[in-house]
Amino acid sequence: MRFIESEEGLPLITQLSYKIDEDRCKLLWQWPEGIQAVYIYKRSTDREQQGEYEYDYPPSVSGLKLYTREEYKSAGGYYDRIDTIGLVAYTVYACMMDDGDKRLVHQSDAENTVEFSTGRAKIRYSISHKSGLLRKYKTVQISVLAEIEIPKEVLCYVKKQGNYPVSIEDGTVYPFLRDFPSGRSTLPVIEVGKNDYVRLFFTDGPKYGRLYELIPE
Repeated sequence: MRFIESEEGLPLITQLSYKIDEDRCKLLWQWPEGIQAVYIYKRSTDREQQGEYEYDYPPSVSGLKLYTREEYKSAGGYYDRIDTIGLVAYTVYACMMDDGDKRLVHQSDAENTVEFSTGRAKIRYSISHKSGLLRKYKTVQISVLAEIEIPKEVLCYVKKQGNYPVSIEDGTVYPFLRDFPSGRSTLPVIEVGKNDYVRLFFTDGPKYGRLYELIPE
């Protein structure tokens, strides 16, 4: 099995579309003339931005699934169970047979790939501030409850003097040093000025807001 680049005259997958019904998705596409089988590659992209699936090319052979034209006709499409939260990408490769050698057509226009969200994973968090009457500083403790593992690059905390920050630009930004496992994580206490306030934000709202929902407890 090997991949070849698409060029004029080669069979291409077109009109690839999807439908979601509860925990299943259905893929439909236009079969090119003469092609009797395709290989389907599924990739979960819960950590990545839309459109970054191309770095997986060529995909691992073990991740490819053979699907014949007869199976497609019998089932009325290709069905798969949705078992992840986040973004999922499917790529359908036309399979050409040449003296027993399978050649899969890589389409640089990515028209043989669809990507969609299966829902946003919830990230709940709480922040407690404690201070003493005679102390210059107060302590802050952050607790995060995540449905799935969250990369440390997703979140940051912002410190502002005098009031709670309203955005990532509204104060001093601090990164996290470790990923957040699924479940509850209580971070070590940090010390801030008595008049400082801390809040959690996405490091990149447009990017990570598509994948996760940040909810104060």
